Amino acid sequence: MNVESLYAAFPEIFLVVASMLLLLYGAMRGDKAAPMVSLLAVVALLGASVMELRLDAFMLPGISIAMPDSAGLSIPSHCYGCEAFHHMFVHDVFARFVKLILLVASALSLMLSWSYLWQENLEKPEYPVLVLLATVGMMLMVSASDLLSLYVGLELQSLALYVLAAFRRDDAKSSEAGLKYFVLGALSSGLILYGISLIYGYAGTTQFAPLVKILSLPQPPLGVIFGLVFICAALAFKVSAVPFHMWTPDVYEGAPTPVTAFFSAAPKAAALALFTRVLLIPLSGLAHQWMQIVLFIAVASMLLGSFGGLVQANIKRLLAYSSIANVGYMLVGLATVGVSGGTDGLQALLIYLAIYFVNTLGAFGVILCLRRDGRSFEQIEDLKGLAKTHPMLSLAMVIFMFSLAGVPPLAGFFGKYFIFLAAVKAGLVPLAVIGVLTSVVAAAYYLRLIKLMYFDEPGATLDPVPEFGLRAVLTVTALVMLLFVFWPAPLIDSALTAAKSLISG
Repeated sequence: MNVESLYAAFPEIFLVVASMLLLLYGAMRGDKAAPMVSLLAVVALLGASVMELRLDAFMLPGISIAMPDSAGLSIPSHCYGCEAFHHMFVHDVFARFVKLILLVASALSLMLSWSYLWQENLEKPEYPVLVLLATVGMMLMVSASDLLSLYVGLELQSLALYVLAAFRRDDAKSSEAGLKYFVLGALSSGLILYGISLIYGYAGTTQFAPLVKILSLPQPPLGVIFGLVFICAALAFKVSAVPFHMWTPDVYEGAPTPVTAFFSAAPKAAALALFTRVLLIPLSGLAHQWMQIVLFIAVASMLLGSFGGLVQANIKRLLAYSSIANVGYMLVGLATVGVSGGTDGLQALLIYLAIYFVNTLGAFGVILCLRRDGRSFEQIEDLKGLAKTHPMLSLAMVIFMFSLAGVPPLAGFFGKYFIFLAAVKAGLVPLAVIGVLTSVVAAAYYLRLIKLMYFDEPGATLDPVPEFGLRAVLTVTALVMLLFVFWPAPLIDSALTAAKSLISG
């Protein structure tokens, strides 16, 4: 290891040091340190975001590696980034784009949790530390350039998430959610390890760059195909794609609501980015094989997520099925890259990813406001008449639901528009048609929530919306969904640059 490697992973190292210091502070001060630890964790995440944006200014001149422009794209050499830690860690524009999503999503998730943890008597300094460690694992996943570093990042994230899912130890549903997530997560870890061992047994290496050449054969061995299937199955579990979605509704419902909000945003973004990097870099030579898998799970996820949400009575379970459907839409973008090899599909996926995490955090923020006499309510029927008692809260929910449904001119419309446009350009017209039709079906359960809020009579009055953290997140996320149409260029251009850096690198 050299000093250049330390510079490349500077935000990750900063977060690890911050989490250890906060853990020590929390251990010394006890539970009374929880508010300060949580606030400092948010500051650390925002500080790491600034470091990620300014990393080039800190890096040594020799760290950047210019690679050949094999795809004929006009990209500056700095777009390719650098490799570090003996080619096990890569820092490129794609990684930077996704890491910024992860850091902001984690910070907003912590802000959402402040009032909930206090009201539920769950304020513990361990909570923000676990979020920080999970975020570090996600960042390592996104920057992995070796199958082993990929696995280490995946497990660091997963171990922290298992504990967060069961954080409410005296609640049977939360304990059940943590146990289910742990058992099925251990199964997925075994699947990905077995897949890695099969590929290593044939190729003799776990590094991405050599695997690109070794696996680019007209007729790959059967063992390699099996390894590909096991890896895809494990990653499909992490993104909660059908048929590996079985944990999602139960974990979403059972976990504490701020944890569910965190699950729906940051880990999902990291897993999708990892899925994309693995398929487009080391397994690019097996595109004909993995395309069949991606097409199937994309269609299955869109169908099950859209129809499954129609019969839900719990809002968190409904949003779980919504997340499954949205994963299907994002996988459509990945499928278009496998067909065309261009940047349109990947750019659309990244745009959708950035919009979706803001949208879903806002929706869960509204759920966190559904409290009566100090108790949380999560049933869809609890939204009855919300517009009459909490007009601004119901307006925010309308914005988030219409955006998830893809109604123009809200941000969610642009996410779906770019995805389906990329599919049509790649010749995947049937896939785009299925996506549009399932979006119409899913709109039914989004509209159901709006109908309850605006056309039904209210029940008992809800508690006032908590101050600061929750209000700030709701306001920011709603404004982003509403005003994105006036200034879409920064996200669109950044997503295009990130897509080019991955495909051409």
